[in-house]
Amino acid sequence: MKVLKNTSWVADKVSLMSVYIFVRSKLDYGAPVYGSAAKSTLKSLDSVHHQGLRLSTGAFRTTPIPSLHVISGEPSLDLRRHRLSLSTFYKIKSDEFHPQYYKVLNPIFGSLFSVRLSFTPTFGFRIGEILRYFEIEDFPIIANIEGLPPWQETQLDFIDDFLHLLKLNTSDVVFQQHFYDHRQRYSDYVPIYIDGSKFDSHVGSTVVFPDFTAAHTLRPFCSVYTSELYAIYLGLLKISTLNFKKAIIYTDSKSVINALRSAKHNHPLVMQCLHLHHTFKKTKIKYCWITGHAGIPGNENADKAAKNSNATRETFVPLSDAFQAVKFSQHRIWQRIWDGQTRNKVYNIQPSIKGFGNLATRKHDVILTRLRVGHTFLTHRHLLCSDPAPRCNMCNCILTVKHILCT
Repeated sequence: MKVLKNTSWVADKVSLMSVYIFVRSKLDYGAPVYGSAAKSTLKSLDSVHHQGLRLSTGAFRTTPIPSLHVISGEPSLDLRRHRLSLSTFYKIKSDEFHPQYYKVLNPIFGSLFSVRLSFTPTFGFRIGEILRYFEIEDFPIIANIEGLPPWQETQLDFIDDFLHLLKLNTSDVVFQQHFYDHRQRYSDYVPIYIDGSKFDSHVGSTVVFPDFTAAHTLRPFCSVYTSELYAIYLGLLKISTLNFKKAIIYTDSKSVINALRSAKHNHPLVMQCLHLHHTFKKTKIKYCWITGHAGIPGNENADKAAKNSNATRETFVPLSDAFQAVKFSQHRIWQRIWDGQTRNKVYNIQPSIKGFGNLATRKHDVILTRLRVGHTFLTHRHLLCSDPAPRCNMCNCILTVKHILCT
């Protein structure tokens, strides 16, 4: 990185950060294991992390560490180790056949570690402390589900009547007319509309049948994709208790349709839907994509019900959403730490950890970064040379970036 780095030419910040991410992967390897080491030992890795960030951003060597994290968009290694540990924990939790499953979920010697603080706690015991620090509830994870064997694979039926109609080029009236014609051809099929919704801290899944509506609320960090998949699964569960001979499940999510079509399934909810579909012997089910917000009554009702659902919250969480929950919690803790830096020069102009954009010219980007941080060669070189702080020739005040620009 030192070869690629310069304050005025060659690689920009984005390219250098990409190189550093490759270096950081070496620090990430085994982090859940060596994270139990003494803080003094782990601190030796911080210098590598900070040097990589300085080289990437062009920040001056005296730049405060909290400012360096924000302008680079990279949290501290301590927060990153916690995130990697939690991700490993949830990955183990999703696999009952993992060799460390029971040891991690049911750690022993807890009383011993509480009394003998000098003893290094096990991974399962440390996870409890990280969960409390990240303020994450220990929610259950959907276990990995094996696919159907080749002799039991079920070919799903899809209706592609609306895929050729583009939302931008087709009016709602045309969509509605096509849908009414479609329903005439499939009048002997029971229409079932599903929808998933996510806004603010509310995630809901809804299934609208001709005679009733079923709605469930998911955890706030679950994705829209998960809510749509769960709506499919919820619809299949309800169908299994009813005496339908033919039914069509309508969804406005192409990603869900593509997931059900795909030969490679990696989402546990997709696998659960396939397993449940395989159990239907006397019910013929078809899946159909329809455009959303086009005035189709059943789809509109499902959308409203998903947004307003207040049903009992489902406790399960897919592994991909668990990773997102850990990521959001890491950002929340990082933001809380940053909010404590009220006297920091960068905090005064950027109170959020989202950082800043990048300039196309490396030289201009480095100049702007150093001005934002308030640490430049002119104002802070004395810290490296053990010289007295420079003073203004006009008013004899200590020379700072703010003083130069604002007076």
